Formats: sequence, C-alpha cells, structure tokens
Amino acid sequence: MAIVTLGLVQSRAYASKAESMDRHVALIREAAAKGAQIICLQELFLTEYFCKGEDVDRFDLAETIPGPTTEVLCPLAKELGVVIIASLFEKRGPGLYHNTAAIIDADGSYLGKYRKSHIPEDPGFNEKFYFTPGDTGYKVWDTKFGRIGVLVCWDQWYPEAARLVALAGAEIIFYPTAIGWLKSEKAELGAAQHCAWETVQRGHAVANGCFVAAVNRVGHEEESEFWGQTFVANPYGEIAAKASVDSEEVLVVKCDLKAVEDFRRIWPFFRDRRIDTYAPLTKRYLDE
Repeated sequence: MAIVTLGLVQSRAYASKAESMDRHVALIREAAAKGAQIICLQELFLTEYFCKGEDVDRFDLAETIPGPTTEVLCPLAKELGVVIIASLFEKRGPGLYHNTAAIIDADGSYLGKYRKSHIPEDPGFNEKFYFTPGDTGYKVWDTKFGRIGVLVCWDQWYPEAARLVALAGAEIIFYPTAIGWLKSEKAELGAAQHCAWETVQRGHAVANGCFVAAVNRVGHEEESEFWGQTFVANPYGEIAAKASVDSEEVLVVKCDLKAVEDFRRIWPFFRDRRIDTYAPLTKRYLDE
C-alpha cells in the first residue's frame, strides 16, 4: 500500500484513568472515521504526566502489558481495522517499571512492545525515579499498513535510535511524546526549545529518508505547559501537517510511502555510510 493515513491524537490529562480511556477511545473512533489507518496516542496517554516530582504512590498508576489497556484497545483496533500505538506506564515486576509503547495491528493482534531507552532527568521531568531504561532494543513492526518504528519522547533527540529503526526498515518513525515549557523558562527559552525539538526530528526524517510523526500532549499540569504542535515530517524534512499549540485534536495526515524509496534512491545515505569508521560511537566519550 503506497498511501497510508496517520491519525495522531493530541490530547490532555484527565481526572482518572477511566475517564482518559473513555475519551481516548472516542478520539480513536474519530480518527478512524476520518480515514486514519495507523493511530498513535501521546506518551503516557492514560494519566497526567506524573514525573513532575518523586512520589512512590504514583507507581500505582502502572499496569502490565499486555494487560487492562490492551484488553480494551485490541478489540477496538479489530473493530475499526486500524493499527494503534499506545504509550503506557508498564509494571514489569516488583519495583521494576518502564515507559512502554504497545503496538496493536489492525486485526486486533498485539504485536509487541517497545520500552523507552533514553530516560531524562530534568526539573519537572524526573523520569529516572520511575523508569528503568528499556531493554527491548530498537524494534520495527510489519503492520497491515506499513513497516513502522516506535520510539518514545526523549529518544527523539538521539540520531542513533532513529538510524537503527530506519536500518531495520521503518518507513515511518512514531514518537509518542510529553514535552513542554516550564513556566520559569518559557519567556526566555520557549521559542528556542520548541525549535530544537522540531528541528532535530525533521533532521531524522531527512537523514533516514523516512516519515517522522511526533505526537505531543497539551494543557497545563502544575509548572508545565505542554506545547502540543504534533506534526508529521516527510523525507525532505518538510512539515506535512501540524496541530495547534493548545487544543485537543486529531491530526489526520496522508503519507505516500513510495516517497521513502524515491528519496533514498536520489540521496542514498544508507549506501554511502562508512560503517568501518563508526566503532567509536560505542564509547561514552572520546577522551582516551
């Protein structure tokens, strides 16, 4: 299938997981009704962004994967005939938790999971307290509507992660995300921070000759203002579509997957890679 339609659900936090699930089911249905074939939800869509501080009670928000959420979304995917990417707080074992994306195919089958590899620790983003770095590797999935890679939020700053899923054949890289401004920084750094976030991902699209879809949340949560602006970039890094900065919405975007092969033929970055020279990338820093 050359043309695939993405449905990117840009939403906000709700008072409870049950309310959030009901609302996101409605948004998934809205996306499907608009023709979306692959539907991606924002990072940790069932809850507020709870990593704004360290609180052991927040571990109670986690669940197993597969588990309660996939039991709802798998039948929904089958009913609507859509692929669903759902970012969740995973309880793997006693005291062991991950930030994990579940991938569900259009026949309702659970294809697997990706555990977020890069875990940030910044003011208002205290993720190292909650999440163990992922150990799934950088995976891709053959879905009914195309071969996709899924990475999560902080992963989006690392060209190595994008490159590895692209080398595994991903035609579209999805980034479920929760990123925003701290009130104390927005006036001075807000525009620059957003520019950096968007630019680095557009660069991944160009360097790998694929589509990139970043799905952010919106709304104010304590000191954070999530900046939305969910977008899709084509292999040239051009913005194909972008959502608003502050509104809940479903962004529906058509992507011609033929463009991936066409781009890679005229700009053959994979062909010209000097893999014999890259061994130092496995070092933490080149000081020895």
